Amino acid sequence: MSDPSEARELIADAASLGVALTAQQASQLLRLLDELSQWNRAYNLTAIRERVAMVRAHLLDSLAAFPELQGERVLDVGTGAGFPGLPLAVAAPGRHFTLVDAIAKKIRFVAHAARILELGNVAPLQARVESLPADPPFDTILARAYAGLPALLESVAALSGPATRIVALKGRYPADELASLPAGWQLERSRPVAIPGLDAQRHILCLRRIVPAEPRQGLD
Repeated sequence: MSDPSEARELIADAASLGVALTAQQASQLLRLLDELSQWNRAYNLTAIRERVAMVRAHLLDSLAAFPELQGERVLDVGTGAGFPGLPLAVAAPGRHFTLVDAIAKKIRFVAHAARILELGNVAPLQARVESLPADPPFDTILARAYAGLPALLESVAALSGPATRIVALKGRYPADELASLPAGWQLERSRPVAIPGLDAQRHILCLRRIVPAEPRQGLD
């Protein structure tokens, strides 16, 4: 179970990533790990089992995407056991998060965690991304360890409008994937991320559709 020092450290580490957590939010996030650890014994939801590693690789790594969120409707594709969607839903209670995965046991855990944490802004959904209704488009689409960028963009194309931001959480900078983006997409920006206590490369990339320039009107 969590203790006050663990919560204080989480709040400080989150602040270094640009996320201001309240004490209640920190408590919710650590309760999420409590539940994940319990379920993991029976359902093997994650290979990461050591508590400190779970804080870094699941909570902090997810929260690193917080500054990139835009709009009210957020989709987390291939959410697995709820990352990054659940930590971000705790940190951004004013946004609505749809968490999608095709594996039933993982979505059952997401639904359980959302209920235990009283997250009314989370909608768990067992489905393939390609089967989701295409209208209206989401404001932000998140992907962490889902697929290469070309496959990701093809999967979410029907769910994206001109203003939709695709936020991809990556390890090493994916230069080869960026060189193979489908037509009509562009990299908006990217940034390296230093996750406190995690000795591994992390990058967050933001992509969006290329909006054709309007033709210039000739002078009469």
